[in-house]
Amino acid sequence: MPETEKATNKEELSMRRIKIFDTTLRDGEQSPGCSMNLPEKLDMARQLDALGVDVIEAGFAISSPEDFKSVQSIAGVVTNCTVASLARCTKGDIDAAWDAVKVAKHPRIHVFLATSDIHMEYKLKMSREQVLASIAENVAYAKSKCADIEFSAEDASRSDKEFLARCYTAAVKAGATVLNVPDTVGYSTPEEMSSLIRYLKANVEGIDQVDISVHCHDDLGLAVANTLACVRAGATQVECTVNGIGERAGNASLEEIAMNIKTRADYYDAETGINTKQIYKTSKLLSSITGVPIAPSKAIVGANAFAHESGIHQHGVAANAATYEIMKSTDVGIPQNTMVLGKHSGKHALRDRLVDMGYELSDTQLDDVFARFKALADKKKSITNSDLEALALSYRRDDIPTYELVGHVVNTGNEIANTACIKISKDGQSFEEVSLGSGPLDAAFKAINRITDLDVNLESFSLNAVTDGEDSLGEAVVKISHNGEVYTGTGISTDIIESSIRAYVNGINKITAG
Repeated sequence: MPETEKATNKEELSMRRIKIFDTTLRDGEQSPGCSMNLPEKLDMARQLDALGVDVIEAGFAISSPEDFKSVQSIAGVVTNCTVASLARCTKGDIDAAWDAVKVAKHPRIHVFLATSDIHMEYKLKMSREQVLASIAENVAYAKSKCADIEFSAEDASRSDKEFLARCYTAAVKAGATVLNVPDTVGYSTPEEMSSLIRYLKANVEGIDQVDISVHCHDDLGLAVANTLACVRAGATQVECTVNGIGERAGNASLEEIAMNIKTRADYYDAETGINTKQIYKTSKLLSSITGVPIAPSKAIVGANAFAHESGIHQHGVAANAATYEIMKSTDVGIPQNTMVLGKHSGKHALRDRLVDMGYELSDTQLDDVFARFKALADKKKSITNSDLEALALSYRRDDIPTYELVGHVVNTGNEIANTACIKISKDGQSFEEVSLGSGPLDAAFKAINRITDLDVNLESFSLNAVTDGEDSLGEAVVKISHNGEVYTGTGISTDIIESSIRAYVNGINKITAG
C-alpha cells in the first residue's frame, strides 16, 4: 500500500466524531412566528432522525401541557437518536422532563442553571454557594431517574471562569454525562470561546469522562464561527438548529456547521454523523412548516448558494466545477433535473421522481399531489424539481379532516366593489359563501370565515416565487390568529390569488386540527 494511502487511512481512523444536538423543536420554535403544531413537530422530528442528528431536544416539558405532549410524542416516534427535554434545576421540572422522555429508546434530561454574576444577582437572586448546591442536588436527582444527563451553565461565556469550573466539577461529580457551555447572548468571540473550552478542559475535574458541548447564539453573527472554534479546541458536541432559527438573531446553523466540518475535515480533524444529502430537504421542510423563507444568499441551502451569474465564474465552472464550487450541490441534496415531467406524465413517473428527491407519500397523499401536478402541468410548459418540491411539501394529511378549496371567483377593480365567491368542502360536504372586502383577498378571507364560523384575524401575508419565469408558482404565506394563538398557512399556485386563498385555508385547517 502506498505511503500516502496509509497516511490517509490513519487520519481517517483518528478523526474525532462530533455529535450534533439539534434544538430546532425547542430553542428554534421560540423564534417569533416559528411555532409548530404537533403533527408538524412529528414530521420535523422524523426528518431530523433521517438527517442523522445525534440528539433532538424535543421541548421544555414543564412549560405547558402541549409541550409535554409534544416531547412525549416525539420520544415515541424517534427511532435512532437521543431525545432530550429541557429542565430547570428544580425537582418539578426534572420529574416532568423524565415523564416525557422515558418512553424514548435513548432518553436524556437537560438540566440548566445560570452561573454569570448578572444572572445570579438579578434573575436567580442566589449566591454562588446556593448555585453550586443546587447543581449538585438537582443533577444527582436527575441522574437517579435517567442515565444520560446534560448540564448547561446558562450564560457561561460571561461567567467567572474559576467559578464556572467549580460548577461543572459539581455537575460531573453528581453524574452529568454532558457539560454544555452556552454563549447564551451571543456576546463572545471565536478566540474567547476556544480559550474558555481549553481552560475548562484543564480545570474541571472529570471532564475527560464526559462530552463537552457548546451552544452559541448569533446576536453578533458569530454563532457558527464560535461553535467551530470550540470544535478545534476540543468540544465533542455542538448545539444548533436547522436554518439557524431561534431566539433573537437565532442559533448556530446546523447545515453550516455540518458542511464546514465535512468540507474542511482536514482542518477540523473531525466528522459528524449527518447524512448531508438530507440537508436541503430538512431545510425546505422547516421553511414550509414555519412559513419563513430561506434567504437566497443563505449559505449551503439558499437559492444562490450554487448559482453563478458572472461570465468568468460560469466559464470556470463549465471547465471544472472546483474552480468556484467547494461543495457539490448533490452533497447537500439539492435535486438535479434528470427527466422531464409534463402533462402527459403518469402517477408512477411522478412517484419515482418524488422518491428520487426524498419524498415518500402515501397513496392518498400521492393522489392529492398528482391531481395538483396535472392541474399545474396544464398551466406550465415545464415542471421543475422546485415545483414538485413545493407540491410535495403541501400535500393533504391523511389523518386530519380538512377543508379543501373547490373553486373561487373574485371580482376586483378600482371602480367596482371587491367581491369573492368561495366554495370549499369538508368531509364530502360543500359550502359556498360570497363576501365584500376592501380588496380581493380581504373579500375571500371573509367568505372563508363565514363558512367556517371562526373568528380569525390576518396578522401578516407574503408572497414568493418558487421558480423563475412568468409561469412561476407563487407560494403564499399567511399568519392568522385565533383565540390568542398564531398559525401559519402556506399555499401554492400559478395564480397568486388562488395560492393566497389556499394558504388561508391551510391556516384554518391547523386551527381546526387543534
